[in-house]
Amino acid sequence: MTDQDPPGEDPTVDAAGAPVDAPEATAPRIRPVVGGRSSARERAVHLLYEAAMTGRDGREVLVDQVVAADRYTEELVGGVEDGRADLDELLGELAPQGWTVARMATLDASILRVACWELRFRPDVPTGVVLSEAVTLAETYGTDESPRFVNGLLAAAARRLRPED
Repeated sequence: MTDQDPPGEDPTVDAAGAPVDAPEATAPRIRPVVGGRSSARERAVHLLYEAAMTGRDGREVLVDQVVAADRYTEELVGGVEDGRADLDELLGELAPQGWTVARMATLDASILRVACWELRFRPDVPTGVVLSEAVTLAETYGTDESPRFVNGLLAAAARRLRPED
């Protein structure tokens, strides 16, 4: 009972005395975990992987997190979702013959999308850093073949997206 309730009325029970469910509330968002861009990339890959596995948009998954994402994670997830069609077209063009994005391991595709988005839209991030971070994520979370696959595809993407490097 609160000071705002009429006297004698308890909002937590109905007229028969049965408990009443409180209106559904969303969990409060906790301030973002501060980390570097490496942490942001890793979290973005996890969120995009979850989105792919659940058939949801990455931004929806991002909003549902109890711990708020840092700005760079939000930028990566939003950027990948906004540019998914173009990123997938690029990856499909650069993939080995007979490979499509749909055939790629979901995690590998998530890593590749994040890295290609950075190559295209974040010229302040050195090409070597983008490739190294992506390969590290592939080594950590992917299959035995993932690091080599990711490295080869991203090297081709870097040549296409940053020919001046």
